[in-house]
Amino acid sequence: MKGPVAALIAASLGMAALPGCQKTEAPAVADAPDPVAQAPVAPAEPAPATTGFPEHVYFGDTHLHTSYSVDAGAFGARLAPRDAYVFAKGNEVTASSGQPAKLRRPLDFLVVADHSDAMGFFPLILAGTPEIMADPQGKKWHDMIKSGQGNAAALDIIGSFSNGTISKAILPLPGTPAYISAWQDTIKAAEEANDPGRFTAFIGFEWTSNTGGNNLHRNVVFRDDGDKAGKVEPYTTMKPLGSDNPVDLWQWMDSYQQSTGGRVLAIAHNGNLSNGLMFPTVEAFGRKLDAEYATNREKWERLYETTQTKGTGESHPYLSPNDEFADFEIWDKGNLDGSVAKTQDMLEFEYTRSALKNGLLLERELGTNPYKFGLIGSSDAHTGMAAMEEDNFFGKTTPQEPGAERLTKGFMSNPKSGVTIMDWEVGASGYAAVWATENSRTALWDAMERRETYATTGPRMTVRFFGGYDFEAGDADAGTVARTGYAKGVPMGGDLAAAPAGKAPTFLVAAMKDATGANLDRYQIVKGWLGKDGKLQEKVYDVSWSDDRVIDPATGKLPAVGDTVDVADASWTNTIGAAELVAVWKDPDFDPSASAFYYGRVIEIPTPRWTAHDVKRFKNKPLEGTRMVLQERAYTSPIWYTPD
Repeated sequence: MKGPVAALIAASLGMAALPGCQKTEAPAVADAPDPVAQAPVAPAEPAPATTGFPEHVYFGDTHLHTSYSVDAGAFGARLAPRDAYVFAKGNEVTASSGQPAKLRRPLDFLVVADHSDAMGFFPLILAGTPEIMADPQGKKWHDMIKSGQGNAAALDIIGSFSNGTISKAILPLPGTPAYISAWQDTIKAAEEANDPGRFTAFIGFEWTSNTGGNNLHRNVVFRDDGDKAGKVEPYTTMKPLGSDNPVDLWQWMDSYQQSTGGRVLAIAHNGNLSNGLMFPTVEAFGRKLDAEYATNREKWERLYETTQTKGTGESHPYLSPNDEFADFEIWDKGNLDGSVAKTQDMLEFEYTRSALKNGLLLERELGTNPYKFGLIGSSDAHTGMAAMEEDNFFGKTTPQEPGAERLTKGFMSNPKSGVTIMDWEVGASGYAAVWATENSRTALWDAMERRETYATTGPRMTVRFFGGYDFEAGDADAGTVARTGYAKGVPMGGDLAAAPAGKAPTFLVAAMKDATGANLDRYQIVKGWLGKDGKLQEKVYDVSWSDDRVIDPATGKLPAVGDTVDVADASWTNTIGAAELVAVWKDPDFDPSASAFYYGRVIEIPTPRWTAHDVKRFKNKPLEGTRMVLQERAYTSPIWYTPD
């Protein structure tokens, strides 16, 4: 799509019109700068609100660790919260590995989400305080870090924490001077970095339930400034002050709101490392799920981090065998510390799509859908740097920062379980995209709370998704996608009213490529529903696509878009794909009596993975099986349909 219509659509989506076809050669980290791709881009500043609806999408990270997280520090991170904000704003920093590091484009917002457990612990270990050196465990970790065994120390700390064998005598707990100092400094760093209208620095932390090595982590994000957030200390998992049960975290969040008048939300992540515990359907922590559990989970956990560096968790080939795009950056070998290998029966309770489906069933049983969440991506980087683009990927931990050996080194290995993760399996994902009226804590947080968000695996593509009953084919060509979408329907994260007699849901979808990235392959709508027979079902529909391809009537599948990637050169061309995709789609299989959800999935043409960029830069030989090409994507928050 080119010409005046494309220009109008671009204006509607909040971006400049893009050429329909252009050559793009993405440089590796150390390559000479591309004058177009590398040009600094100022954080978006919203125009005066005139429409009453969000006109701008903002990109950021709700999940970044610094040296204030004990595992990040042990891995070698030396950047503190202030450094993280400096980097996120587009300024150059010196990475912990000694390399200069800078984003090609600054972020619009950031949450420094250091672990609440043992916050401020690492500086004590590194310094070798008398308390640390007097404890056998503390001394061991200090000596390991000082002797260059930081990786091993970090994994030992994580394992000890998971198994409950960490020495409480040396842990900074809430109320101790070290803990108070670390939290107050975290708040102060966010307050100093916050610049309403240009950059938002949220106050937050990560609650790290990891009993038995099973990941049940949540990031907690405050809507508030430091005057309210500073009245409490983060909730931990250490008993008796804390708990590893999410129910108790929700109670803490409620107490915070009641006592301060503030607002807070939680974002779960990495269900793929929970070994079947993230999205329960029968019981959790020995208690049968009930209406109270469902109501509280839906209230407090408004978003789910569906893609990040430790695997993308939209779906899995075992769960979605008819979805050829389900196998994307999958981590499915075991739990977080690799202590227990994965079994297929766990998968249903770990992935986004199956959780959304089971939520429909639980809503029928309990009256509330506990898994009615929006979708975002974020990094979970433990480097202090949210650098998640394939050609500028600085790894999950400091040892994974760019270097000739990171393609062949192991990230984690548990000899008892046989679970092994190599560094090359770590993904360069992702970011959170938020449709908000302005770049401020209140506006962005409110958008997160209403789930008007989408996840991206890295590219900053612009995506719209509206549902209603009155969209017509002409709405896709009007050049006013957003205005029409809000006027005639609900945005991503919303709810459709009961269907009028004789009508089926219609969806207005639009996507525009990242201004410096790859063209788009297709826009899909993923539907899940609860059938009359009580069975959960799903289907993926191709709604809009590039290059005049035709769906095969025999298979119902759209042919692949093609592949222009030159792996050796870590480059591709935008001679295939489309700069924009816009369409109106009507559900052909609608049953007004069946509960359902719909979400959008936008897929790029193939591009080089970060591993290909490493090969080009360092002239090294990757291990057999190393993935070198991928198709980046975005996932919108769902729109739900509930019959009367």
